[in-house]
Amino acid sequence: MSEKQIYAVTGAFGYLGKYIARRLFEDGNVDALRVLTGHPDRSNPFGARAEVIPFHFDDPQQLAADLRGVKVVFNTYWVRFSHGDISFGQAVANVQNLIRAAAEAGVERFVHISITNPRIDSPFSYFRGKAVMEKTLIESGLSYAILRPTVLFGKEDILLNNIAWLLRRFPVYPVFGDGEYRVQPVYVDDVAKLAVELAHSDEDIVCNAVGPETYSFNGLIKLIKERVHARAKIVHVGPATGLLLSKAINRLVRDVIVTREEIGGLMADILSAHDGPLCSTRFSGWSEKHAGSLGAVYASELDRHYRVVS
Repeated sequence: MSEKQIYAVTGAFGYLGKYIARRLFEDGNVDALRVLTGHPDRSNPFGARAEVIPFHFDDPQQLAADLRGVKVVFNTYWVRFSHGDISFGQAVANVQNLIRAAAEAGVERFVHISITNPRIDSPFSYFRGKAVMEKTLIESGLSYAILRPTVLFGKEDILLNNIAWLLRRFPVYPVFGDGEYRVQPVYVDDVAKLAVELAHSDEDIVCNAVGPETYSFNGLIKLIKERVHARAKIVHVGPATGLLLSKAINRLVRDVIVTREEIGGLMADILSAHDGPLCSTRFSGWSEKHAGSLGAVYASELDRHYRVVS
């Protein structure tokens, strides 16, 4: 009798994690799926096929027990910004505990979602935290695949969707600085497919998971504006002014549109890669197909990850 194939996905009720879980079921080799989540009370789109387990980051023994018998862990857990009791530092510690628990539980492989261009000495907590987690995984003794995507796009996207939402509804859209820094968007399901493929490999690998098109930020905004037939005027502003304007919109939507760190990372030109793309879906084609829904409804980061939403 063949060994039972049990997989675990963090964040399978969210964005990328949901696509990975779907890919695993489509793969046809999944006997059981364990969904590790910070929202165990939310609707389970996978029904009886998935066992829902709340995060036990603060209980290493229980966390290891939750992973006992699991063949592969897919980790998509992270935070976009510090909020409430959850800081970047706490998120890093949580993932480090997850990695150690996976090693203790005898997990065969750990597939981790990182970011392009992480650095231990990065001035940005987001990229620095990703680098620390990568280092912990590489030194853990686990077989690993580390995927480094840029900006994800897809139906449930927040960042690019909300750019379109702003372009649709406001007469002016502010671009930070000269707007010539690059962005290499990648389709969420392409990243999920790549993650599942690399789960079946024995090779330790670190790779950029990026799409085939690279835009200047100016070019990306122009394309989205064309797709949604917006009339907003594009104006270039300093980062401080842009952040001030975003805070005014934050109050309107009861959310966080963009952070100081995100502006800095964007302008530092670290959201693109220099090697060939491993993901094939073009944002130009996808955005044309989905132009009617792109930015039609605002997508809230706080609702998705922090608030209790009925």
